[in-house]
Amino acid sequence: MRCLVTGASGYIGGRLVPELLAAGYEVRCLARTPAKLRDFPWAGQVETVRGDVTDPESTRRAMEGVDVAYYLVHALGTGKGFERTDREAARNFGEQANRAGVGRIVYLGGLTPAGVAEHELSPHLRSRAEVGRILMDSGVPTAALRAAVIIGSGSASFEMLRYLTERLPLMVTPSWVRTRIQPVAVRDVLRLLVGCARLPEDVNRTFDVGGPDVLTYRDMMQRYARVAGLPRRLILPLPVLTPGLSSHWVGLITPVPASIARPLAESLRHEVVCAEHDIEQYVPRAAQDQDGGPIGFERAVELALRRVQEADVTTRWSNASVPGTPSDPLPTDPAWAGGSLYTDLREAVVDATPERLWRVIEGIGGENGWYSFPLAWAVRGWMDRLVGGVGLRRGRRDAARLRVGDSLDFWRVEEIEPGKLLRLRAEMRVPGLAWLELAVERDERGRTVYRQRAVFHPHGLAGHAYWWSVAPFHGVVFGGMVRNIAAAATA
Repeated sequence: MRCLVTGASGYIGGRLVPELLAAGYEVRCLARTPAKLRDFPWAGQVETVRGDVTDPESTRRAMEGVDVAYYLVHALGTGKGFERTDREAARNFGEQANRAGVGRIVYLGGLTPAGVAEHELSPHLRSRAEVGRILMDSGVPTAALRAAVIIGSGSASFEMLRYLTERLPLMVTPSWVRTRIQPVAVRDVLRLLVGCARLPEDVNRTFDVGGPDVLTYRDMMQRYARVAGLPRRLILPLPVLTPGLSSHWVGLITPVPASIARPLAESLRHEVVCAEHDIEQYVPRAAQDQDGGPIGFERAVELALRRVQEADVTTRWSNASVPGTPSDPLPTDPAWAGGSLYTDLREAVVDATPERLWRVIEGIGGENGWYSFPLAWAVRGWMDRLVGGVGLRRGRRDAARLRVGDSLDFWRVEEIEPGKLLRLRAEMRVPGLAWLELAVERDERGRTVYRQRAVFHPHGLAGHAYWWSVAPFHGVVFGGMVRNIAAAATA
């Protein structure tokens, strides 16, 4: 079976493609700019065609030989006129699918509130509902899935929730924080999207998609805080914050652009709770599914946060690492997705062999010290002990060799690739998670290069304040390390 995926560079599309491949389907991607798909790990396993869903000719070519067509594009955040653009694109897509003999269209839209007239909906939800109707009227059997807030690192709705909760222990919020919502884990959304490829031919309808929990936005923030280990948030709703004003408020507090925050905020004016769960009758769970039933909100948040919490984001110098689960960030996600991650990256060409440089790196800490401003390291160790931390008293197990799991002053060896990489995870008391990576490489001219990266994932507002309070000293501490490690290797 061959599947066409539109919006493959987007949040859902980029995660759906590998799921379809894993299910044994052939995949073709329609993209206006095929180069945007280049950095996806699955790029070499799919056929990519250039085109636009608003262009009949390119859409027709993309539909040739296709059994199932996934419509995962919309004009959210493109400004005025997006409803007209969505309407024209959906009509063209449905017409071309019908002419090409496509067996099924699968569409992911927004969950609309029950009992609310369409003209009362936000423009965003109104447009998504209209697109679903157009596709179902195209003559091609269509499954129009409707979801509210999708929980997965990188989704705009989840990132808005993440940043608001992490950055504001006390917040004055719009009245929509009292709105009831039925969030759904991205894993469940993807499972259902894949399963829709084999729906019976006579199924042409909408399906409500949601998880097992119905929560207010305030509940979601408090539960997010609990899962993330943050103190309980003090939330004070303020009715005068209109959707327009609240979108600017969100834009001020979070990196989510106001053009995206506004339609999301407007969509929260009404309750979005599933009226039915019929999709589960058509797409049963696999016997090996570890989660058993639909994934609950807190479990979905745990999965979304796992990459940062397990330090997977720091396993490569490049950020373009292969995602481990559908909830993980992709290399092509927006820069504001995946949560805050502060880095201090430095490097130097070293006039020594890689072996000599590695011996210096592996011998760091303990009696050998940290090659930079000894008093600063000592003071940091004393401060850590004052607040109940381990300080610098642990030293090293072996003066020359390290292995994974070794304690190293107030660090612990998390990863070691002999001759190449040493990654240390901080065990001092800090409001967040911290790592220090020391690596040996060769550049294109064959020279030995020392690379050093400090990484910090802040924990709440205190974490952000901590990073910026110590940032002025990084030039002395981390810059000194680079110079002195290089000098020791050439001595």
